[in-house]
Amino acid sequence: MILVVGASGSLGGKIVRGLLERREVVRALVRPGRPHRPIERDGATVVVGDLRDRLSLDRACEGATAVVTTASASKTADDSIENIDVRGNENLIAAAEAAAVERFVFISTLNASAGSPVPVFRAKGMTEQRLRQSRLVHTILQPNAFMDVWFPMLVERPAFSGQPVTLVGESRRRHAFIAERDVAAFAVSSLIAAAARNATLPLGGPEAVTLKDVVRAYEQGARRSFDVRSVAPGEPIPGAPEVVWGLAAALETFDSPVPMEDTCRTFGVTLTSVAEFARSRAAARATS
Repeated sequence: MILVVGASGSLGGKIVRGLLERREVVRALVRPGRPHRPIERDGATVVVGDLRDRLSLDRACEGATAVVTTASASKTADDSIENIDVRGNENLIAAAEAAAVERFVFISTLNASAGSPVPVFRAKGMTEQRLRQSRLVHTILQPNAFMDVWFPMLVERPAFSGQPVTLVGESRRRHAFIAERDVAAFAVSSLIAAAARNATLPLGGPEAVTLKDVVRAYEQGARRSFDVRSVAPGEPIPGAPEVVWGLAAALETFDSPVPMEDTCRTFGVTLTSVAEFARSRAAARATS
């Protein structure tokens, strides 16, 4: 039986479905009050628990052969990076050790480091350290920025509501954005692949692109052009949360290509291209 933590989230739900498609027995941990009927309908057994409640994690891990976790702090008032991403993940690792879990897959992030000045990167890096020091056979997946998060927020929302797409600066920096479904595929494969044992795997999409390239891909998918404007780094991006202004500016300070040919071959994953992602999203917008 495989325990998926964070199963009610977008990525966690994709991992649950991927495991069920392989006829795995899946237990899905969801927090109190989170919707879970779709997971149950798919065939997973739902248990309620919280990363801050060690006893609930002990119960969830009982009988599990593997744990996959995507959990991270949400935007609720009682959540914080410290109590979820740091102490909560410590609790989960300890519970998995106590239950003699055989495999543990942790979804981290590219550039995670215990010494990072970025709080979430630092928290993910601290969890990586704790996992490497544990008795667990583990896999750490470090995905680059998600297409499913950045593209709808910066391109889809304004473009399909008749507003200008706002980019930072000249949008010259290239990033290997990755689709959530591909990260889910790597998580599922990591549970059985010998190459995943005690491995840290940086993950990215098949090409490194600028956000201007992303806009062009959506234009081709929608078969029309969009109005694009530019703001200086740190200036407001209309419709985007304030925290995104700084993150979008940060993306224009570095490039993040991720060589993936060998990793895809080893784990049997075919990556989603930006063009394919944009085309499918544009088609969905056209029919909604």
